[in-house]
Amino acid sequence: MRDVTIGIAGAAGDGLDKTGDALAKTAARLGLSVYAYNSYQSVIRGGHIWLRVRLGQEKVASHGDHLHALIALNQDSIERHAPEVEPGGVVLFNGDKLRCNVALRDNVQVGPLPVGELTQPFGRIQPVMQNTVALGALLFLLGLDFEVTAGVLADTFAHKGKEVIEQNLGLARAGYEYARGRFAALGCQWNFSPKRRPFITGNEAFCLGAVAAGCKFYSAYPMTPASSILHWMAAHAERCGIVVKQCEDELAVVNMAIGAGFAGVRALCGTSGGGFALMTEAIGQAGMMEAPVVIIEVQRGGPSTGIPTKTEQGDLNQVLGASQGDFPRIIIAPGDTRDCFESVVEAFNLAEKYQLPVILISDLLLSEHPETLEPDSLRAAVPIERGELVTEWNGQEGAYKRFAFTASGISPRALPGTPHTVHVAASDEHDEEGILISDVFTNAAVRRKIAEKRMKKLTLALRDLPPPRLEGPADADVTLIGWGSTRGVIQEAVHQLAAAGVRANQLHFKYILPLHSREASALLERSKRTVCIEANASGQFARHLRAETGHSVHDRILKYDGEPFEPRQISEQVRAILEGQPRTLDVTPAEAREIAYHYIRTHLNEELRPGQIEKANGSEGSVWRIEIVHRDSGRKQGELQVGVETGATYAWQPVT
Repeated sequence: MRDVTIGIAGAAGDGLDKTGDALAKTAARLGLSVYAYNSYQSVIRGGHIWLRVRLGQEKVASHGDHLHALIALNQDSIERHAPEVEPGGVVLFNGDKLRCNVALRDNVQVGPLPVGELTQPFGRIQPVMQNTVALGALLFLLGLDFEVTAGVLADTFAHKGKEVIEQNLGLARAGYEYARGRFAALGCQWNFSPKRRPFITGNEAFCLGAVAAGCKFYSAYPMTPASSILHWMAAHAERCGIVVKQCEDELAVVNMAIGAGFAGVRALCGTSGGGFALMTEAIGQAGMMEAPVVIIEVQRGGPSTGIPTKTEQGDLNQVLGASQGDFPRIIIAPGDTRDCFESVVEAFNLAEKYQLPVILISDLLLSEHPETLEPDSLRAAVPIERGELVTEWNGQEGAYKRFAFTASGISPRALPGTPHTVHVAASDEHDEEGILISDVFTNAAVRRKIAEKRMKKLTLALRDLPPPRLEGPADADVTLIGWGSTRGVIQEAVHQLAAAGVRANQLHFKYILPLHSREASALLERSKRTVCIEANASGQFARHLRAETGHSVHDRILKYDGEPFEPRQISEQVRAILEGQPRTLDVTPAEAREIAYHYIRTHLNEELRPGQIEKANGSEGSVWRIEIVHRDSGRKQGELQVGVETGATYAWQPVT
């Protein structure tokens, strides 16, 4: 194998992140490609956390749709995920406390680790340190270099001192040696290289790009999943020369950023959908004042507070419609972590060159998942374009006109304090000099021309932005359309379709506004069949594409359960569409099991789990009849009925 996925499952507080991080950094230092995704909940302790780390000899662009190894940190995790492990894989767990009591696929190794015996030489240890034993065992199974992991652990626990480092190294080695003596390696075939790849998240890439671009001001109010930008900026503010302000609300956040941009520094602010809703009027103000500012909007499941720790592409309509009235702004949707770095640099240049707000629209998946990049992807020397800045005005050319009517729509910008350039920059409409035309000086002709002046900047900006391009065979049977974070997973779905004999290509959009309508139309006209793939419930980009190009996609694949797409989910649905199979929103057996888990947690107790599931006819129509059994004995405790069409829990019948 040259591409494996490891799952680590447990509860919040079990230390999954440290274990996954150590594994991922080991692989990255060995020159492998890594992509990780953590499906977590908005709790500090408890719940169910599911972290997947995918390793590949070549670049991997999603967390994939396979599972080759599982580290289960509690019984619930064994029951939920052990059946997913593919033949030839392994299930690791603390054999002193847990047992593998579910049916597995053929040729899956069961790996109970005698944690008590292995940890005894190290004295009393914290429960989370069982993870380090499992990590050591996994290193052997995956054929990874233990000494590289030793270096990772030394770096990870350096702040805790030598004793803690030595303890973790000893525990990891104990797990490694135990596995080497009792388990069969998974047969991974790696070609390690000395190329150490950085392993970072999209939000960290935004920060690094902002620093490279010369950002000097960042404001935010903590809001998942944008909060880690604030954390990084605050931790590195002094070293990078950035003023960081945690404000009382998003109204203050965006107005501070606009003020900083107006004053002449490169200013950035970040939020999620709920915070962006509060920012919208001020964004229109930036458009009216022609003040440069960059805003990062990281989408999460909505509406309202929604599901803060889950991903979605549901804010596109909000971002497109931000603020009242017409004004120029640019909306960019990066497609991967490297693109986050490059896009924020581009955003600052566009904001200053065209004197307008630029919005970077991301989502939880893109912003929070870490992946490896090529070392030269993050470069300190990036292009800087500050646009038409007035450094002096001698008055010989007449009075300074901040909003002068020019052929390009771009007026010469003077920073506060530049001699002889005093002007008013207000949120009211104004003339070339900044004199308000919202009161006694109202003038329809001036209003028309200054509105046209502002809007023509979008036409000019569009020339700076590379148009979308078709990737794959030009005569493909189907074109898969996406935007933002779905780029990598759609690429992998295209490869899966090709392996199945289906010729597919991909048309991905990064620049949402302005959109390359003419170029997109030309490509779409040649497509035999188009399918738009989005992580929202209403097909927001498909609607935007139709508005801009007149093209109505033939089909849509939508996902809005809070989890990101997997390649196989896309490729299977595309094949079903091409084969003319009827679409259904019925609850699947796997979803019925998840609904049963939810009912158990909220109404029963943790000693129970779902057992056998079968379809039947109930009083409310077709239902899934789910046996609820005792976790230890397996004895039936009752039966739950879940509607196949509705997903409703119709009846709970305990055993009497």
